[in-house]
Amino acid sequence: MPLRQAVPLPHAPVGKILAVLAQTYPQVGTALDFTSPFELLVATVLSAQCTDRLVNLVTPGLFAAYPTAEAMAGATALEIEPLISRCGLYHTKAKNLAAAARLLAERHGGRVPETMEALLQLPGVGRKTANVVLSNAFGIPGIAVDTHVFRVANRLALAHGKTPAQVEDQLRRRVPRVDWAVTHHRLIWHGRLICRARRPECGRCPLLAHCAFGRRLQRAAAQPKPVSR
Repeated sequence: MPLRQAVPLPHAPVGKILAVLAQTYPQVGTALDFTSPFELLVATVLSAQCTDRLVNLVTPGLFAAYPTAEAMAGATALEIEPLISRCGLYHTKAKNLAAAARLLAERHGGRVPETMEALLQLPGVGRKTANVVLSNAFGIPGIAVDTHVFRVANRLALAHGKTPAQVEDQLRRRVPRVDWAVTHHRLIWHGRLICRARRPECGRCPLLAHCAFGRRLQRAAAQPKPVSR
């Protein structure tokens, strides 16, 4: 299935938004701890429906037991489960990690592949995980659309999509390729710190002047509340 989606690009001052994000979050990167592409791949799979902080608490024990793809390839899902049980969906994640490690060992000599196509063949790996690995482990530009990126991009009208694929496509078309990875991180941090799903702090948002969504919330909050009788 091709990435490109037939969705028109919304109007937004892209250059100004990117400049404010760069000024607000000058030094950003993934919050996941890793020392190898394999560790990043595993940590990113675990991060689905789980906080990066919790993943970072879980992975040291997991990597002590299974430091490489070859080591994990010899494990069963039942052996992996106790080590990742604090992460959500750990039954499914354990099965995917065991199966992915076996494929890495059998097809790639235990190395994490450096192409989107090959990564997507691994169980439990979608475009978001693949983009995280490519950009953070190999320096290959990519935009990983997680819940924060999806929400913030739509609110800022950087994208107008109903699916992560649509949002990724539009961001790739609007953001300079050299800035794909850092923009991904900046949108994540903005979503975590200010533009949260519930009760976004629009009043202190440096992007309020460029955000119609935030200005609507501000106007609604300023309306007098009806008096109940």
